[in-house]
Amino acid sequence: MEYQQYNLTGFLTTSNKEIIDISKAWLAISIAFGLVLGGITITFFRSFIISMITVGLGFLLHELSHKVVAQYYHYKAEFRSFDKMLFLAVIISFFGFVLAAPGAVIIQTHENNIKKSGHISMAGPLMNIILASIFFVLSLFIHHGGIIKDIISYGFLINSWLALFNMIPFSLFDGAKIFKWNKIIWGLFTVMCVMFVFIL
Repeated sequence: MEYQQYNLTGFLTTSNKEIIDISKAWLAISIAFGLVLGGITITFFRSFIISMITVGLGFLLHELSHKVVAQYYHYKAEFRSFDKMLFLAVIISFFGFVLAAPGAVIIQTHENNIKKSGHISMAGPLMNIILASIFFVLSLFIHHGGIIKDIISYGFLINSWLALFNMIPFSLFDGAKIFKWNKIIWGLFTVMCVMFVFIL
């Protein structure tokens, strides 16, 4: 396939390769979590829709937030799916759990700027908290059961956990770069994530 790049705004670009990789990752992670929630039963399609809107969207918007901020700083950045891990996630989901590593935004730069790196890393967990906040507000107005209620509940829970999990200040987690950039911001945001997970 010939690589083609598309300009979306003054600084934001994408490509046919990125669009395909995003689609693969979103589909595979939604299938995997759909199988865990619903199994190979008549309820799978319902679970797949819930997973697509909650888990799939949470993962991908997290990664694409990294991309937007990186490209804002004029870094080369595109999402790439980890195809072997996507295949593994779907296979393992038949056993009732998910090992999820759908892909990541690959950033290319010769610059070593701790502040910009912190901003880029912060964008992912911040997006998850924004999504969790939207689902939380919706939960105040939607009280009846059904698939809408399940989407709101799972959406809030999954995005809250994704934000907190990524704030771990070790290794390749976003939290490591945020902690290195600004320990106060890391601490305050981590406390917020803990409140979303355990208090709200």
